[in-house]
Amino acid sequence: MDEVLALTIELCRRPSVTPDDGGCQDLLAARLAARGFAIERLDRGAVRNLWATHGGAGPVLVFLGHTDVVPTGPESAWSSPPFVPTVRDGLLYARGAADMKGSVAAMAIALERFVYANPSHAGTVALLLTSDEEGDAVDGIRHVAQAFRARGQRIDWCVVGEPSSARSLGDQIRIGRRGSLTGYATLHGVQGHVAFPELASNPIHALAPALAELVARRWDGGTPEFPATSFQVANIRAGTGASNVVPGELTLDFNFRYNPAWTAARLQAEVEGCFARHGVAHSLRWHLSGEPFLTPPGALRDCIVATLRERLGMIPDANTGGGTSDGRFIAPMGAQVVDLGPVNARMHEDDEHVRAEDLARLSDIHHEIARRLLVA
Repeated sequence: MDEVLALTIELCRRPSVTPDDGGCQDLLAARLAARGFAIERLDRGAVRNLWATHGGAGPVLVFLGHTDVVPTGPESAWSSPPFVPTVRDGLLYARGAADMKGSVAAMAIALERFVYANPSHAGTVALLLTSDEEGDAVDGIRHVAQAFRARGQRIDWCVVGEPSSARSLGDQIRIGRRGSLTGYATLHGVQGHVAFPELASNPIHALAPALAELVARRWDGGTPEFPATSFQVANIRAGTGASNVVPGELTLDFNFRYNPAWTAARLQAEVEGCFARHGVAHSLRWHLSGEPFLTPPGALRDCIVATLRERLGMIPDANTGGGTSDGRFIAPMGAQVVDLGPVNARMHEDDEHVRAEDLARLSDIHHEIARRLLVA
């Protein structure tokens, strides 16, 4: 069995539902330490963060990943148990196979082989892992980036292992991400009997015209590099369960995925203005998950494109689609950030899987990226 596939299977058989790491990072740290990497723990609370480095002065190339996974959902919906990795018809089925233990294994083995072949390489090559990517993302890479800034740790280039490919390995890379801003609104009304609406104040009725305006609005038409800004409602909660009671409170959770045409502050002001126009009595809490970022053509992006052209015979579609990644915490440090990983095959769904042969190919690509940037 291929070494990358074997390591992926070993990682996938360890249940590590966020923020649990399931011992994955200890396994990887032991392997890398045996090959001369310096190991540093940057844990916070229940979250495990691993920083493994090899090299010295010069540019810093980081491979970034996460060892946590999302819950499996009903195991009865899976064709095989989610934490019993199974290869069928050339596909590895397991929770985390695509997102992103396959990438983590590919990166780790690429780094082992790279330092074996190039023990005196220029600069520093590193593996950065967290168990808080799928969760709140507070004590993971966000925390690590803050610690790095405090001590002056530089990062020049960062390859994120998220499953960026669409139909075949390397056909798509992410060169940036939209920002993510979530609002948690509480609308205040007066509870009462539905037969006496004049004695009550229904927050559902108050919200309806404001929400209709926010949903119908065309926020922008996108930019040359970014998709259009979107507004989506995630949750609405109100009512007592009885059909004859006007609720006294409503909670609304919503999210913006926004491009650089906006700032978080401007979006917040637009929502507050809309609520004010419609007389919505409310309180509102905001959570900024990350600002939009873009990696223009440069050393890392050019290197990845050249490597994919050479190894796979294709020029990837370089775009900023999809959700967020932990690269959003590294980009503000001044790093060039690109997401490069396997095909996004049912990640977060039942029967998550990855093409087994793609794992070794992905590891070879990571190895070549490191060689081009730190040796050639």
